[in-house]
Amino acid sequence: MEEQKIGSLRFRIDFSQPLYEQILDQVRSAIAKGEIELGAKMPSVRELALELRMNPNTVMRAYQELERDGLTEKRRGQGTYVTSSSERVQSFRTELASKYMDSFMEQMASLGISLAEIQGYLNRNYRNGEGGTR
Repeated sequence: MEEQKIGSLRFRIDFSQPLYEQILDQVRSAIAKGEIELGAKMPSVRELALELRMNPNTVMRAYQELERDGLTEKRRGQGTYVTSSSERVQSFRTELASKYMDSFMEQMASLGISLAEIQGYLNRNYRNGEGGTR
């Protein structure tokens, strides 16, 4: 699985996984992390599909979902752009973090790990440079 750079976007596509979800997740993540500037022009559906060697309908589906999320917007005759709303991106980051935390806490609970143990693991990993931003 090699990384492909298309415009300001980077993709790692695994053809054994649903392609639409990979595009969606990777673009969402890039926007949330600030790897794509607010207001930046996205590659056209056709351009992205051609570069990633996939059906344009797959890319279109991911772009439609990004627009529903409020992370991108279509401009008639100009293409698709990342939202210019930092508030919307921050709100999405908060939603995403909450979703990841819920999943993490459910997994820890299924292992029978207490909150105190979780805090210990987090503190240890953070001190060892394994947590936080890299």
